[in-house]
Amino acid sequence: MAAELTAHQLIDRHRPTLDQALETIRTRAYWSPHPEHPKAYGENGSLDAAAGKAAFDALLGTRLDLGQPGTDGWVGGEVSPYGIELGVEYPHVDLDVLLPAMKAGQRAWRDAGAEARAMVCLEILKRIADRTMEFAQAVMHTSGQAFMMAFQAGGPHAQDRGLEAVAYAYAEQSRTPDVAEWTKPQGKRDPLALTKQFTPVPRGIGLVIGCNTFPTWNGYPGLFASLATGNAVLVKPHPRAVLPLALTVQVARDVLTEAGFDPNLVALAAERPGEGIAKTLATRPEIRIIDYTGSTSFGDWLEANARQAQVFTEKAGVNTVIVESTDDYKGMLANLAFSLSLYSGQMCTTPQNLLIPRDGIRTDQGAKSYDEVTADLARAVDGLLGDDARANALLGAIVNPDVKARLEAATGLGEVALASREVANPEFPDAVVRTPVIVKLDGAKPDDEAAYTSECFGPVSFAVAVDSAAHAVELLRHSVREKGAMTVGAYTTDPEVERSVQEACLEEAAQLSLNLTGGVYVNQTAAFSDFHGSGGNPAANAALCDGAFVANRFRVVEVRRQA
Repeated sequence: MAAELTAHQLIDRHRPTLDQALETIRTRAYWSPHPEHPKAYGENGSLDAAAGKAAFDALLGTRLDLGQPGTDGWVGGEVSPYGIELGVEYPHVDLDVLLPAMKAGQRAWRDAGAEARAMVCLEILKRIADRTMEFAQAVMHTSGQAFMMAFQAGGPHAQDRGLEAVAYAYAEQSRTPDVAEWTKPQGKRDPLALTKQFTPVPRGIGLVIGCNTFPTWNGYPGLFASLATGNAVLVKPHPRAVLPLALTVQVARDVLTEAGFDPNLVALAAERPGEGIAKTLATRPEIRIIDYTGSTSFGDWLEANARQAQVFTEKAGVNTVIVESTDDYKGMLANLAFSLSLYSGQMCTTPQNLLIPRDGIRTDQGAKSYDEVTADLARAVDGLLGDDARANALLGAIVNPDVKARLEAATGLGEVALASREVANPEFPDAVVRTPVIVKLDGAKPDDEAAYTSECFGPVSFAVAVDSAAHAVELLRHSVREKGAMTVGAYTTDPEVERSVQEACLEEAAQLSLNLTGGVYVNQTAAFSDFHGSGGNPAANAALCDGAFVANRFRVVEVRRQA
């Protein structure tokens, strides 16, 4: 069919946005084209909150037909952590039919060039942004995030990460010119002259293996990095969080069609209950790139077994905060309380281990003992979550039974400084909502070491008594080296301690936040400015987002001609 979106239309519409994104990844300043307040939606074609909820409700109990080749049945079964059965059915595909169809569109997509691909990707993101409120509901009811977090993290922040990946992809591809005239002097003889053409060539089909907790935020970087570098992309969502990524695939296929490209460049691979197609897909020869977010065990398996593919993993780690001293004790407690509570700790960036000197810390309120710090932090969390309405708005719902089981088991690991309590959600009575637990452990006891050096994903934190700041840094260094960390935090007014912590993080490649006492938290990262993960410790082999995240998704092929 004839293209409904011309290249000129897309460039006029989106080139300024791409240019601003390119400038921002250079300066690392704050910028976002996607509003993060609900009141900004409802104009210029975007859905407001009511329209987004209505659009989501209209999806329930329906069949989402994407028009994909090789559809051999229908699958579904998602149940919201808030207790709602979504009832949406998705196409189940015959991979032997779908994968060749996806590959067929790559030649025209490759030949379109980096700018055209970037413009199409930005149009996809714009269409998604217009439906942010609908996507927020889809993320909320698959991940268990509270609405405001699902709206922000699943909407504008995820869209920012997708745009960031497009910007890096464009920058890396445009680093080499399309054509170069090469002339080499030969003294008295005629010079040697060649015309050289350079083409970014995609690796093949990219596979995005989605996660349950942040389907769009974690899914968009890999999806758009692969698509913008010329690769087709197959999206394999987590079985409990299909809808947000299925809607993404639907939008992408619509835009590709309108722009005159093969819609099969983006497709969905939903699975039957217990089918476990990720391993099958990951080792298919057609799959040349894999983006994965999830458990360490499967991430390690992918890195060891998907030998034909370039594998990008974000796995898990043990995130640590050193509490040595502070000049804003109240602000520190409030910041930590929020960090431990947000989305019930179900974030790969949530602090787990709080390393506190057993002799206490210095503060602007005087000396505070280890017991006082842990008790005051417990009170700060209690104060933050004391009102059930506020607690529901921050905690969301427990995403799966494994998280609840870990929470309950943690109380047997040591003295409980803060007990978890059940919170009722009047709007969703079947939701499982729990406040965090804080358990006191001793960093000098080998019996406690097994607990705090193992990842305990969910609303569980350990207040670990350490002998000194040096002991804390030693434990931090060992933990990052052996288990990895997505985030590290530290509170200190001592320049020597700060230098020691910073050096440990530089040597072990861990992202560090120092003395956060305001409205920025250790478990939050901003697209275009912050790097999520480093790719330098066991928690992840890639960073969202840097040049290394996109550069190996394509290779430059040269054609030389006699001039």
